[in-house]
Amino acid sequence: MGTASIQYRTYADSNRVFFIPSNPNASTAFATITERLHSSLADEPIPVGRWALEHKLMRDTPSCLPTSASQRPAQPRYMQFLSLTYFPNHGFIYTSPPPGKVSHAHHGAGSPGTVAPGASSPASPTPVPQQTATPTQAPAPNSQDHSSMVMTTVPLPACSTLFQHFVYACQPFWCHRHTVTVPGGVVYDVGDFRVRIGDVRQTQPAARVRGTIVEIEWKGPSLVTSIASLFSQSKKAFGGPRTSDLPDDDGDSGIDMAFPEGLEEADIDGEI
Repeated sequence: MGTASIQYRTYADSNRVFFIPSNPNASTAFATITERLHSSLADEPIPVGRWALEHKLMRDTPSCLPTSASQRPAQPRYMQFLSLTYFPNHGFIYTSPPPGKVSHAHHGAGSPGTVAPGASSPASPTPVPQQTATPTQAPAPNSQDHSSMVMTTVPLPACSTLFQHFVYACQPFWCHRHTVTVPGGVVYDVGDFRVRIGDVRQTQPAARVRGTIVEIEWKGPSLVTSIASLFSQSKKAFGGPRTSDLPDDDGDSGIDMAFPEGLEEADIDGEI
């Protein structure tokens, strides 16, 4: 796998994404991570399905006009298209703002105690899962402020249509830099966590393996388990099952307040 460090990104309070890069001619960490997942954890990983990812990166084309000596070189602008199988109805688009807004954001960022409009606060996570950063590596001085980028969601078919539009109709202004995919990832449930593992493969402009991605999502205890636990605790607080000596405030409601013992996850429309 080489000596490259593990890169990670937090994009939600309950999610962590790790990327382990690999050399082009070396095997990835997929088999090692899967083996460790089964041998090093107290909870047995339960395979629950497959997952896939596709990420396309576009960059604006440089101007044909020469840059004057007094003019700063323009910062490159990027546009990213992301689709995930576990968000089947959504496509994610992550774009650089117009140059005027970038300048305004950097100007506002120089004032103490101010947050640039459209930029997330330092404590808030970056909302894009595919972006990775090395914790020990300081950003380059001329690199674009990623906190000023904008993410939006569109219906998945519209995401593909927009990408094709920029590839063909806007070719003089935007160029397709690369496409990476996770074609056959595996999903495990491990206790209160859901773990997604997959090999990242570049398909454009040249096919090659880039590494392995691991997403760890905290799902928390089951909703049914939580309700059953609360119901059991309430019964213990009254010393066991309800008797005639205990007050019954629900007797005149006409509603059966007893917890249904046969309740299953399938009976609930969605987790909270």
